[in-house]
Amino acid sequence: MSVSEENAGQEPAIQQVSAFLERRREQIAQRWADAALFRTVFTVSRDEAVEAGRSVAAALAAVAASGRVEDIRAPGFEAVRDQLGRMAASRARTGIDPDGVAREVAALREPATELLRAEFPDPHAAEAQECVVALTVLLGTLRLVVMETTISAGEELIARQREQLHEVATPVIKLWQSTVAVPLIGTLDSARSQVVMESLLDAIVAERARYAILDITGVPTVDSLVAQHLMKTVAAARLMGAECIVSGIRPAIAQTIVHLGIDLGTVLTRSSLADALAYALSRQGVTIGSAVAADAGVR
Repeated sequence: MSVSEENAGQEPAIQQVSAFLERRREQIAQRWADAALFRTVFTVSRDEAVEAGRSVAAALAAVAASGRVEDIRAPGFEAVRDQLGRMAASRARTGIDPDGVAREVAALREPATELLRAEFPDPHAAEAQECVVALTVLLGTLRLVVMETTISAGEELIARQREQLHEVATPVIKLWQSTVAVPLIGTLDSARSQVVMESLLDAIVAERARYAILDITGVPTVDSLVAQHLMKTVAAARLMGAECIVSGIRPAIAQTIVHLGIDLGTVLTRSSLADALAYALSRQGVTIGSAVAADAGVR
């Protein structure tokens, strides 16, 4: 006896469901094309919705044929996992939450079940009921696949948005020829400090900068961790051939640094961004007017 025959003997309902999905794939796809999950995603052409329905039905048939109707890792699902993820993401962008997407997937069961019952002379016979149960389990697993894909896609989106937020929150500004600055605002943690370092080093290369200013005026507190991040960034900038200046050290932050025993002796510091810029310009032999010089004076 072959493996497929053995499986058919052990789980006839599952094998019947697999054959049903293959045989009635077109009819199932036509009905699913009118369901909310497909109709609201494929708005340009109904044919696209029908084609997507065919793909999902074929995948379910493959899963049923393998007998792994409760396994979200069944190979049959791989063929449509990306497609289901895009569909779920499309619904999420319209404001539908994961529970709403799950309900739309669950709504696919009734059209398929109606077609399955019609396959039997007596829809209430034991054999028909067993097939309906097998199909219900299979579609329940499909819902889990969609939910898992939705959650994974959501986590990836959040990660991308967090990365983009870090990049937006740490802009590198060209202040003068060969001089760039990074005005830091808010808490400086490990993830953000890495973005600061990468952005600054990229800017040093792109602008051929000889002077890089890290302005921490907008950083509420400086602890040993923040100081360590600043030291690493300064060291990395030096390796790239740029002199790094830390500005915006307010009296309260200066006292905190002293109390913590943090040694910033190797770091060039200035009290304000204006002071740091004035220093960078003077090092380049740039003469500034008296009004600018007055504004750049130590306060």
